[in-house]
Amino acid sequence: MSENTYVPPKVWNWEQENGGEWASINAPTAGAREEKPLEVGKHPFQLHSLATPNGQKVTIMFEELLALGETGAEYDAYLINIGKGDQFGSGFVALNPNSKIPALEDRSGDEPVRIFESGSILVHLAEKFGHFLPKEGAKRTEVMNWLFWQMGSAPYLGGGFGHFYAYAPEKFEYPIDRFTMETKRQLDVLDKQLAENKFIAGDEYSIADIAIWPWYGGLVLGKLYDAAEFLDVKSYKNVVRWAEEIAERPAVKRGIMVNRAWGDDKSQQLPERHDASDFELRTADKLED
Repeated sequence: MSENTYVPPKVWNWEQENGGEWASINAPTAGAREEKPLEVGKHPFQLHSLATPNGQKVTIMFEELLALGETGAEYDAYLINIGKGDQFGSGFVALNPNSKIPALEDRSGDEPVRIFESGSILVHLAEKFGHFLPKEGAKRTEVMNWLFWQMGSAPYLGGGFGHFYAYAPEKFEYPIDRFTMETKRQLDVLDKQLAENKFIAGDEYSIADIAIWPWYGGLVLGKLYDAAEFLDVKSYKNVVRWAEEIAERPAVKRGIMVNRAWGDDKSQQLPERHDASDFELRTADKLED
């Protein structure tokens, strides 16, 4: 046992400044930390989110539905700055008691319905509008298989590999090796699936693609953790092919802009979205003019 080996105490106690990029907001407790109501816009759907991979799933879904002419899918998208702790405001906690983005309120019916967890939101919208999820049978089950694969797999990529490779206060070999191995195994799973299929669940674009692309497509396109070379992502040729094709979809290009408020190219940042014209008129570079 090395001199730096951690010996767990019998009972763990929280040390608030435990290091890492998110130390100032992480805590072992749930619930609201301040009274802060959410804004409400004019559209049937009220989204409160951030353009992380999980947030992008939902904005891509909305933009895909609107591209199909589903005008009932109009939405207001409000920025939740997780670095500042917006997710712990009372209004957001009422919408999602788990204090994670994205969170959605569907106000299209007689009573508002809250939907949290990105997979739940995708299924809700797919069933409501009848797109991107087969209604029954083996094809529906296959889409759901891959949707839930993403829900179970991505924490190893984000909370595991991403945390220890990019965000931890120090680089430690064991966790980086452990989660790199798992991330590459997951990429190989996808690569083999996409060797025989145009899209994740078969020949048709679905919520499985919409869920998986922001994480694994973003990874192989070099958009996550500055880790493309380290992971040798170019060797997963089928995943790269799929990722590049989806990246060219107009709705995807719009969706990844929504609730984005960081980066060098401010023309690709739309902190809030309330109308289709916002993509031309209200990007971050236009708001500075």
